[in-house]
Formats: sequence, C-alpha cells, structure tokens
Amino acid sequence: MRRREFITLIGGASVGWPLAARAQQIERTRGIGVLMNRVTDDAEGQAGILALRQSLQQLGWGVRMDVRWSGNDPERTRKYATELVALTPDVILAAGTLGVTALQRVTRILPIVFVQVSDPVGTGLVDTLARPGGNTTGFMLLEFGSSGKWLEILKQIAPNITRAAVLRDSANPAAIAEFGAIQAAAQSLGVEVRPVSIRDASEIEYAIATFAHSANGGLIVTPSAGVSVHQNLIITLAARHKLPAVYANRTNVVGGGLISYAPDRVEQFRRAAGYVDRILRGEKAADLPVQAPTKLELTINLRTAKALGLAVPPAVLARADEVIE
Repeated sequence: MRRREFITLIGGASVGWPLAARAQQIERTRGIGVLMNRVTDDAEGQAGILALRQSLQQLGWGVRMDVRWSGNDPERTRKYATELVALTPDVILAAGTLGVTALQRVTRILPIVFVQVSDPVGTGLVDTLARPGGNTTGFMLLEFGSSGKWLEILKQIAPNITRAAVLRDSANPAAIAEFGAIQAAAQSLGVEVRPVSIRDASEIEYAIATFAHSANGGLIVTPSAGVSVHQNLIITLAARHKLPAVYANRTNVVGGGLISYAPDRVEQFRRAAGYVDRILRGEKAADLPVQAPTKLELTINLRTAKALGLAVPPAVLARADEVIE
C-alpha cells in the first residue's frame, strides 16, 4: 500500500470512530491549577511545571494548566489562590507552605496536591502523614532529621569551621524544627550555630558581612521560598567573604555554591503527577499518604572548593551523586 493511500485510509477511518471513544478522549482533558512560590523566570520552577505536564500526558491526560507565580509574596499568593479556586479546576498543585495555606483558606473542597513543603503536620496542612484528611496531600521537601546532615557534611569538607550561621526565612514554619536538628548535630561536632533570619537583600548582606568578621565560619542555607528568591546574592556573598556553605538545593551548587545535600525538586513534580492522576480517577486526597523524599543527593562544586582553598576528602567525593569540575 502506498503512503498516500495509507494516510487516506487512516483519515477516513477516524471519521468513523465511535462517538463514545471520542467523547472519552474529551473527558480525559482536565483543568489543573498551579500555584508556584517562585518568580516567573525561575528555571527550576519552569522545569517542574514541564515535568508535571509531561508526566500527566504520559499518564494519558490532556491538561489545561493555569499557572500563577507568586514570588513568595503573601499578598500576591492570597490573590492568586482566590483566582485559581474561582476557575474550579479538577485539581490544584501548590509549591510551598505559603501557597497551600492560602488555598486552604479559600477552599476545603477542591483537591490540593503539594510539593516542597517541609512540615505539613506541624503547620496544620494535614492531620497526619499517613492519613492526611481534608482535601490536601502531597510530597514533603525533607524530613527534619536530615537537617543535621547539612552541618555534618559542611564540617567534613571544611574541618576548620567552628561557627556556622544558619540562614533561614523566619516566616517559614519549619525553620524552628530545622534549626533544632542542626543544633543537636552541632553539639557532637563542636560547632557553634546561630540562626540568621533573612527578609530582604540589605539584611542578608549585613548579616553575612558581620558574621564573616570572625574566622572559621561557615553557612548553612536552609530551604524556603524566601531564601530561593535571594539565592544568587547568597552565593555571591559566600564567595566574597570566603565562607564555605552548604545548601538545600542542587541548583545553588550549579550556580557556584560549594555543596548541597537535597532531594531532586523537579522529581517531586513528577511524583505529584501520579497523585493528580489518582485523584482524577476518583481517589480522595484525604486517603493518599504524604510522602517524604526517597533519596537525598550530594552535589559538590570542585571549582568553588578550590577557590576557597579546600581539599575535598576522597571519602566525600566517593559519596557524591554529582561533581561539578
């Protein structure tokens, strides 16, 4: 059969498809609302949206996706939460605690799947991890026990540090628990830690410059949308003041940071697509357990280590998932 005849045959056959089958295809197109806690041009956030869309398509869904980027601004977050709920999507995906909280204030009916939330139980987003209850479930950014590992890794790569500033967003409800885990690790490692709350660029510059006046210091940059907004500034200041720093996001190390121990954040969007799929097929968010990351990845930037005069121990290099040279 010639190619033209084959195309004609297929084209003609499509006209005769059963109406039920064609209707089923239409029914599988769903509206997905997305509330992001990043700015619009954030590369990692855009990669997450793409991963979500592609994963849903692979699961057989056509999606109409309405995305709002709040930049971690509380007023904008509340506004966009109201806008998205008014669109009555089938499911809403929210990145970050601030967005989920805003959405829950607007709706307790529309199902919400979250990613990159540190403490969903402590912040009251769900009843328990195993049985979330309500209309919300999703994927935790990390478990607090892993927070102490940041200091342990920083001490291994920069053994001379005796002080560490823990940069955190004071508006992040998980900040207290994260600092507690770091403080517990600090006692056995002989490191003095102190929290440094950050709210704007000038405050970050002053805090890091002041901390750098004394020797043997290092930085622990905890995860939050507020920190992410200023991530490039923090990386620049760490380099300027010769401060070894550990981050909770791989992209910080790609951007010039020293080391990170963190989950794959884009992968959380792929996993979230699985929950969206299950909800669209009739399951309830209340019955889907909140999940923690299955793996944390160690990323090291050797160029940055060299600039800081640090020799990364072979044992640390051997454990690394990614080495940037």
